[in-house]
Amino acid sequence: MTEFIIELRDASVMQEDQAVLQNVTFGLGKGEFAYLVGRTGSGKSSLLKTLYADLPLTMGTGTVAGFSLPKLPTGKVPYLRRKLGIVFQDFQLLPDRTVAENLLFVLSAIGWKGKAQKQQRISDVLVRVGLAGAANRMPHRLSGGEQQRVVIARALLNEPVLLLADEPTGNLDPEVADSIMQLFGEINNSGTAVLMATHNYQLIEKYPHRVLTCKDGLLLDSAK
Repeated sequence: MTEFIIELRDASVMQEDQAVLQNVTFGLGKGEFAYLVGRTGSGKSSLLKTLYADLPLTMGTGTVAGFSLPKLPTGKVPYLRRKLGIVFQDFQLLPDRTVAENLLFVLSAIGWKGKAQKQQRISDVLVRVGLAGAANRMPHRLSGGEQQRVVIARALLNEPVLLLADEPTGNLDPEVADSIMQLFGEINNSGTAVLMATHNYQLIEKYPHRVLTCKDGLLLDSAK
């Protein structure tokens, strides 16, 4: 039996009272990697937002990381998100803090205790994304690729079971995008499931995985 990290059944993905996707039924297994593709406005970002409970699931059923999405109480949303890593296209780093301070802010917000433990965790994730020497640098002193690596490090702080990435290579040149994809591959190989929205079909050809396509209000699955 596949253990699903994401499981949706007959779900409607809503955006401002409009269903952008209907009858969505799919599962993402533990440690699986899948791409999410489709034109701008086809529902990719709305589906991701539904999965991390930024948009409510009002029709159909769905679970993510063991949390039932319909009627998920607001107070439970932070606990769901602690199981997830979320990577955005726009880096959303705090510009007035160093890399380490950006990561420390998140650890403190999600309830980590102990200065030594926090510093060790920050060191561990920066090593993992290839930025061991960047802890004391300010975000504006980093390249776009380095900033995206900090964002991925931030997403890994709580050892997520699922990484949701919305166009993580969208603002990066091809060579940098390639290195970010290799990093996602390493994270996936260590057991974290990955669902990545992208427009970059060259990356999909180079690093083939299952493809979920948002088209005409439906979610089409290459695995079926």
